[in-house]
Amino acid sequence: TFESRTTYQWNVPIPSMRLLLLNSGPVATLACGDLNSPLTGADMSDTESMVQDGDNGILIDSDIIAKISQSEELADEFGTEDNSTLRVIDCEGKAIIPGFVDSHTHLLWEGDRSNEMQLRHKGLTYSDIAKSGGGIQKTVDFTRSASIESLTKLGQRRISRAFEFGTTTMECKSGYGLTVNSELKLLEVNQFLSEQTPMSIHSTWLGAHDVPKGTNMDDYVDELINVQLPAVVEQGYAEYADVFCEPGWFSLEHTELIVKAAKKLGLASRLHVDEFVDGGGLQLATELGAISGDHVGHSSESARQSASDSGVMQTFLPGTPYILGHNLETPLRQCIENNWPFSLATDFNPNCRTLSMPFVGSLATHRLGLSPIEALVAVTRNPATTLLNSTPGQQVTGSIREGGPADLLILDSQYIDAWCQMPGDNPIYRTIKSGDIVN
Repeated sequence: TFESRTTYQWNVPIPSMRLLLLNSGPVATLACGDLNSPLTGADMSDTESMVQDGDNGILIDSDIIAKISQSEELADEFGTEDNSTLRVIDCEGKAIIPGFVDSHTHLLWEGDRSNEMQLRHKGLTYSDIAKSGGGIQKTVDFTRSASIESLTKLGQRRISRAFEFGTTTMECKSGYGLTVNSELKLLEVNQFLSEQTPMSIHSTWLGAHDVPKGTNMDDYVDELINVQLPAVVEQGYAEYADVFCEPGWFSLEHTELIVKAAKKLGLASRLHVDEFVDGGGLQLATELGAISGDHVGHSSESARQSASDSGVMQTFLPGTPYILGHNLETPLRQCIENNWPFSLATDFNPNCRTLSMPFVGSLATHRLGLSPIEALVAVTRNPATTLLNSTPGQQVTGSIREGGPADLLILDSQYIDAWCQMPGDNPIYRTIKSGDIVN
């Protein structure tokens, strides 16, 4: 049970309190077209449809945006001072954007692999380091021995940090246990964090992250399909299944077996593919009907077109090649030019230790050719469409609109573009999650 755990003290007002934002600068609503579908191509930079200029006000009632109007109108109707049921924030011209949706993270793990940088400088590849006892297996050893309590505290601290950087929704993977009990433990902690913190968490089972020491691939795939997957589904916390489909790890054939078994048990898939080479992973993800193909730095143009045609989201993780010292090789402009839907995420993990979506946005704009508004769509509206909640009445996040979820950010700037222009600083002035101020 979780009864003995220390609960992080989140700074949130009482649920009955309404929140009124006055005197804001521009608001990036991103609320155009079908909100259940991603934006592509020129629509990702259509500021006329996605941005409200001028003196704006937003009224939040509980966890819903109740009204968006001119600031003066809302001030006349509701007042400008706090009272017993209303909290007022004067935004002083600051811009407002949707909360970030980080659709690819490895939130829970224990241990430290900071020494691997010097190994890469000596010429060792990711695969070399793994074979020498580092990489995923090193993290697995530390994570297996970690208690539920220590993992919970780690998760709470990391979620608090993510809130500081403006993330309000996260996909969180298991994958550093590689046994039935340890994978279930990670998913259990994910579930606890989703219930006890304001963060919206979507859990993914990643038992197929690597092959545990002392086990061969065929035997482990058999265990994944016949032991781990049924246990995970019975537990009921995971929404998705994932496989590290890459030469040297899980082959196309093994990935197909695992994904089809997961689908039979009711789990959709989100797949690690084509991170180091074009291994045909994105094409397989498309054929298997995956929700997303992630990393995809080396996928072929034909695979990208097939993914787009089939509604498979390409999720780029530019922080990872940056941290590994690789060329970024992330064809974001090509996606824009071809109207291929794509998202951006952090890939927070022991190698890529950042929970900052503004840092990802900096890479996308400073190095990969996106405009700030295009990058903003890729970290809010687009990934939100891949994490649609099946709960009746639950609305998709990633935009700012009347009747929509109150997940939004007040920037420390009068310009929307500032969200990704401070790579060594934090552009977020306030994070509001479900109507509560959480940073």
